[in-house]
Amino acid sequence: MNAYGSEIYRQTQVTTVDKGRLIIILYEGAIKFIREAMKAQEAGDIPGKASAINRALDIINELNQSLNMQEGGEIAVNLRRIYKFWNEHLLRAKVSRDGHGLGDVEGMMVSLAQAWEVVCNDPAATKAAPKETVKNMVAPARTF
Repeated sequence: MNAYGSEIYRQTQVTTVDKGRLIIILYEGAIKFIREAMKAQEAGDIPGKASAINRALDIINELNQSLNMQEGGEIAVNLRRIYKFWNEHLLRAKVSRDGHGLGDVEGMMVSLAQAWEVVCNDPAATKAAPKETVKNMVAPARTF
């Protein structure tokens, strides 16, 4: 698939998935960029590390902006705290020589992405977290 076709596919995927799946896609993208930053750090590629961290930060900021604080309740408040924590750690990792904190953030993101997978795909988990909670936690999806 050429670059144009790949971009069209990605845009179609983003605009046609439900909110929960979109969040998972965003987590997966951020995880990918953090892993790229870790590889760049190991290779001594400081500009590459900074670029990958910036892309992960952009995704985290999008996740943060998509929170519906009026209706999301305690879940939205806690996610906002987590996103702030990730943001701070990634900014520190960006300027540090050792990239300290990248692995911590990556591990937390993987755990939350897995939790979202369960909530979105498991009927028992959906009953434990009512659809209104998940639905109202996230504002309407925006096109990127």
